Amino acid sequence: MSFSGLNMSLGNLSRLSNAETRSISPENFTGAHGQGGMATEGTGSGPARELGQGWKISPSIHLAAHETVTLAEIEGPGAIQHIWLTVAPQWWRKLVIRFYWDGEETPSVEVPLGDFFCNGWSVRCNVTSLAVAVNPAGGFNCYWEMPFRRSARITLENLAPEDVLGFYYQITYTLTDVPDDAAYFHAQWRRSNPLPYKDVHTLLDGVQGQGHYVGTYLAWGVNNNNWWGEGEIKFYMDGDREFPTICGTGTEDYFGGAWNFEHPAGQYGAFSSPYSGLPQVITPDGLYQAQQRFGMYRWHIMDPIRFRQDLRVTIQALGWRSEGRFLPLQDDIASTAFWYQAEPHAPFPALPERNFLEVI
Repeated sequence: MSFSGLNMSLGNLSRLSNAETRSISPENFTGAHGQGGMATEGTGSGPARELGQGWKISPSIHLAAHETVTLAEIEGPGAIQHIWLTVAPQWWRKLVIRFYWDGEETPSVEVPLGDFFCNGWSVRCNVTSLAVAVNPAGGFNCYWEMPFRRSARITLENLAPEDVLGFYYQITYTLTDVPDDAAYFHAQWRRSNPLPYKDVHTLLDGVQGQGHYVGTYLAWGVNNNNWWGEGEIKFYMDGDREFPTICGTGTEDYFGGAWNFEHPAGQYGAFSSPYSGLPQVITPDGLYQAQQRFGMYRWHIMDPIRFRQDLRVTIQALGWRSEGRFLPLQDDIASTAFWYQAEPHAPFPALPERNFLEVI
């Protein structure tokens, strides 16, 4: 059987395949064979005016206020294998990226742009992981494999009343046969701001069908003094009601750390590793910056959480109060949940309006 070119790793990198590689960018909006670098007008036409066609005429796009653009429209079968893009940080919570598979009417991915790339606070933060890499200065890279059978469509919506001047992107994909057991990539964003007292933050609910959960990103803003991460993450699956099948021991434990992420003494030990990280620690500056804010991720690449019929994921926000008692916190928690599942997927909750997405 010939190699499809999917599920790439160092172990199969030497194998030949009949898969065909294509790439979509402002220099080739369709990804068509032999059609790159042919633009005669675009955002680079001024600097390239003495050089002409083939010399970086169209390196980026502009988005008008409240405009939705289609970044990619691909006929399958195949899989997206890499996405690179960049735009100024002030747009990271004002732009929403959506993915649609096989002609579906509702998106399988609907996430503010920065949160999708583990940068939910609109402050640049480098990330070094297998699934997402963010490199200086604000270079967003995504390596989640995203198979599709008939088609793939990616859109970007500008929620703001201002124009976006300079959005750069490249989407690389392969055209190849997709295995029957390959599921579809999904991602969903939710926010509790503030989290109601003695409530839990829901990362995911209402998922129906067979699939596996593969990742969590949290942008967590703390509204109290002292340690904030005693809460447990819980996975309710396949008919679980009051009690979950999987229950963690604490927030920092789930994200691969321990003992309050404290290292050295009195400081947070920011880190970024292949499967988990706390890459972002934003501390108060004593004047205008009030709360501590954190960005953290956990990829279930080697340990996907598999479910057969349904899934719900929650996390508690717990600190400490007097006499050694837990304090339920009322923090600002924005989550992005990543999973694969067989289609069709259940409808997502409506994405909140721009003011609720805003970093405030």
